[in-house]
Amino acid sequence: MLRQPRRHFHQQLQELERGVQDMGVAVQDLFDLSMQALLGHDRAVCDQVVAGDDAVDAYYLQIEHHIMDLFALQTPVASDLRLLTALLHINLHLERVADMSVNIAKIVNVSWGLPTSANVLERLEEMGGVALQLLAAAMDAFERRDLELCWRLTSMDDTIDRLNRGMLAEVLDASPDKALLEWGIGMHLVSREIERVGDHAVDIGEQVAFIITGEFVEFTDASHPERRARIAGNTA
Repeated sequence: MLRQPRRHFHQQLQELERGVQDMGVAVQDLFDLSMQALLGHDRAVCDQVVAGDDAVDAYYLQIEHHIMDLFALQTPVASDLRLLTALLHINLHLERVADMSVNIAKIVNVSWGLPTSANVLERLEEMGGVALQLLAAAMDAFERRDLELCWRLTSMDDTIDRLNRGMLAEVLDASPDKALLEWGIGMHLVSREIERVGDHAVDIGEQVAFIITGEFVEFTDASHPERRARIAGNTA
């Protein structure tokens, strides 16, 4: 049976995890809203995204302070330390995704009134949909401590990377005049922001794998495939 101080500590850890999950939902909603602003070319929705970032920042600061308090006031054992450090990283990755959502909204706002390309928007819509799935999967893996789902994030992210690599050619093909080229350059930046959202989702998966296994492995580190095989074998 846990002594009262330890029981209280673990209750605090559970509250902290719930806070991170709530932040994850808020971030997914904000990114989804930024894609709505992009596809609908809606400046009012852009304003909602920018305003919504304040709520995410509040989550970020509250969670960070909570983690620092637990480091300072408690005596975490190794597994608790692993969880706390991973939560610190996940918290940061989520905050960065919110910032990228704001960046997308701002790019949409400044491109107001410029001509658009249906093909480019279709590609961005596909990228955004995959990125949103990646975020949801990363947070689901965190909630369920699902190592296999963590590994699958990299293959999901490959789709975003492929679409992003083809974006510049798509933009140039759709840019017969300066106004459309100006819009296209902005959309190329949006493509890069979406690609980074996918990267942050994969990074969250790496932190979840660290919580589960106790060993940190970069999923995209092709130079050490034996590490992934060893970890998978140890947790099977």
